[in-house]
Amino acid sequence: MPRRTQTINGTDYVYDELDTHWVADKKYGTRKRKYIGKMVDGLFVPNKNYLLQQALDAVQHKESESGIPAVFQRNFCGATWLFDEIGRKLGIADDLKACFPETWKQILSIAYYLILEDRNPLSRFPRWATNHRHPFAALIPSQRSSDLFGLITEEAKRQFFVLQAKRRMETEYLAYDTTSISSYSNLIKQVRYGKNKDHDHLPQINLALLYGETSRLPVYYRKLPGNINDVVTIRQLLADIDYMALEKVKLVMDRGFYSEDNINSLYHNHLKFLIGVRVSLKFVQDVLDEVRDTMRSRSSYSSSHKLNYHSRTIDWHYQEKKKRSGTVVKTERRMYLHLFYNDQKAVDDKAAFNTLLDSLESEIRTSHRVAEHEKLYDKYFSITRTPVRGISIEPKEEAIALAEKDYGFFGLISNDIKDPLEALDVYRAKDVIEKAFGNLKERLNMRRTSVSSEQNLEGKLFVQFVALMHLAYIDKKMNDTQLYKDYTMHEVLDELDVIECFEEPGKRPRIGEMTKKQIGLYQKLEVAVPT
Repeated sequence: MPRRTQTINGTDYVYDELDTHWVADKKYGTRKRKYIGKMVDGLFVPNKNYLLQQALDAVQHKESESGIPAVFQRNFCGATWLFDEIGRKLGIADDLKACFPETWKQILSIAYYLILEDRNPLSRFPRWATNHRHPFAALIPSQRSSDLFGLITEEAKRQFFVLQAKRRMETEYLAYDTTSISSYSNLIKQVRYGKNKDHDHLPQINLALLYGETSRLPVYYRKLPGNINDVVTIRQLLADIDYMALEKVKLVMDRGFYSEDNINSLYHNHLKFLIGVRVSLKFVQDVLDEVRDTMRSRSSYSSSHKLNYHSRTIDWHYQEKKKRSGTVVKTERRMYLHLFYNDQKAVDDKAAFNTLLDSLESEIRTSHRVAEHEKLYDKYFSITRTPVRGISIEPKEEAIALAEKDYGFFGLISNDIKDPLEALDVYRAKDVIEKAFGNLKERLNMRRTSVSSEQNLEGKLFVQFVALMHLAYIDKKMNDTQLYKDYTMHEVLDELDVIECFEEPGKRPRIGEMTKKQIGLYQKLEVAVPT
């Protein structure tokens, strides 16, 4: 189609494609233009997207001319074949193509590289690409990869999340958590000093991730300021869930996300939830004071879970402020409170508490007091000083006993799961998200990020998220088929990566010899064997 122009606010913007299609469910047509630049004083000025595409096309054309010799060439293809098949099964490739029509192959190729070369910088991508089959089938110089990250827009990312969500409309619980990523850059707006979960002495950003507990697949992610706490993130999560039109959402979160406002918001949005709670909360203490002793009895013990439990239905004092009138409506909502007691946890809690007391006492005796510990000194010790005896420290037994009375106990609340042991199983399964964060930081080289611009960071995070989706699929299949008994994920990928593909002009590609072990790995991962 010839290039056309559209005048917007007095500027003539140039586009070369006009995509028109009918939206059946909404009964109207839409038109989307692909803008490539603008006209300035009668001259065509291309935009960044157009220039990048021209550069990538030139690279790919050069590769096609010089990269296919008269004699055959050989490339490693076993691991990238696996990724291709995963992308096909999960619809990743199709959805990327729909949202990033010009760059989807480059996104996939870089994602493949990040998985297989987890410790190497992107500057080494050309070296890897010369001996691996991958979707883009050409080199991406380091500067081009930075340009690519800069073109990954928020709108296209969100549309990708929507398309993926529609493919997986399970009623499973979605685990939600945040992690910190240290950064060396002071040019990224959301980099802040905060409570770093990896104990790095660097400014950071936070990353929120929503993950399916049954499918073990990531659903979406969001970048957050480094100094924001977990409680505050729920409001944006609810907005994103609404945007993605996720139905029958069930959330499982740890106690860091608990607040009265958050619980009211979850009720208001008609979402099912399971959340950890501190036993020090008043409504938990009220029940625990009644059952603390009886919970330790044999009749409350579960042999399968190796702990004691108690459950009851309680009333949640729900509040909602009407937007128009400003009046506060108060009602009662049903909620299940599940309490648990674990002997080993009680021992561990007490040992940790005694270690803390030892440390506090040492700080007092050596006059190396810590400002943040002043309240703890006063809470647990009576401290006197005399000219003859010096510092005298007496433990406050009543305060110590009060702190120890709830050791071994922990609680969950839910508006969905009535059975306490089922609730415990669902809650324990949320460690899948911790594993996801581990994969994201370690295998995808995200423990510290050194990208310098906001837009490039957003793009790189998205490509790493795409890589994480492939890793999550492999991880689930390895768990389901017990492959972890014999292999690490790295060993599986290394075993498959050595399979070769031979190509000759005018002939179909030919796969090299495969061992029974390699064929068995494809079968256990439930993907087609290369042909």
